[in-house]
Amino acid sequence: MSNVETEPAALVCGSAPGAAAVEVLEPRDVPLGGPRAMTVRRTLPQRSRSLIGAWCFADHYGPDDVSLGGGMDVAPHPHTGLQTASWLFSGEIEHRDSLGVHAVVRPGELNLMTAGHGICHSEVSTPGTSVLHGVQLWIALPDADRDAPRDFQHHAPEPVDLGGATARVFLGTLAGRTSPVRTFTPLLGAEVVLDPGARLDLEVDPVFEHGALVDLGGVELEGVALTRGALGYVGAGGSRLRLANPGDVPARVVLLGGEPFGEQLVMWWNFVGRSHDEVARHREQWQAGAERFGRVEGYPGDRLPAPPLPTGRLRPRGNP
Repeated sequence: MSNVETEPAALVCGSAPGAAAVEVLEPRDVPLGGPRAMTVRRTLPQRSRSLIGAWCFADHYGPDDVSLGGGMDVAPHPHTGLQTASWLFSGEIEHRDSLGVHAVVRPGELNLMTAGHGICHSEVSTPGTSVLHGVQLWIALPDADRDAPRDFQHHAPEPVDLGGATARVFLGTLAGRTSPVRTFTPLLGAEVVLDPGARLDLEVDPVFEHGALVDLGGVELEGVALTRGALGYVGAGGSRLRLANPGDVPARVVLLGGEPFGEQLVMWWNFVGRSHDEVARHREQWQAGAERFGRVEGYPGDRLPAPPLPTGRLRPRGNP
């Protein structure tokens, strides 16, 4: 998915030490495209926290009735220095990229695209989709791998019964299940559905920091109440993560985790880089149609132009 803000903020990102037991990040609404386009709820990045492990971007959308128009229609756009993870709860999205991949994103199935040195792709909800609902996540690549070649991986994880809850582990390891999908840093990504009244203690890697993004219902993370759309953050050091659903309807969270990302990085528009000059160069190359990004075949329209850079140099803005 593209970041289609007309004045995207520039961020130099890093993990903040000494965080509280649970830090609650509230989402902000961001429109994707024109006046009839869908709106997403963005919880990463924020001024207070830019990353959870290498997870550097989280958009949460729906459930949106797209049967009468609108929906998702994101024209070809570029990425560098990251991976995109697409995870749906309902609906379908048609994906095309400059690696030559033409795939459909379906509920309960992970599509992980590696941009690395450069890629472009489009995303369009399918004609048969009436309700669109899911998350789009970005993963920052470490410096040693940020020029990795284009890649695309697909995985449909089987559900794991946790007794009062069900998990689908799409990245990393949880509850005895390990995803075969390759990442460049140690990560965790899972959908967890909790029955009404369920309480769950999950064994987790104490080296990881974790975030729980609430999709449906209300959830308690380590005893702290989170409302729908909020993301609760817990720092590294604990070997158990406690989730509870105090409500009388099922609740669903997307659990994210990873080793704290020890590098600084600049995020602007759809680029993840290390400096103003690097991001400006990527923008210029995209505008010029450079082969760095390739071409998307089969999309019936023009590609997205890059927004103008800020008038000044992109300045560091990160966690306090």
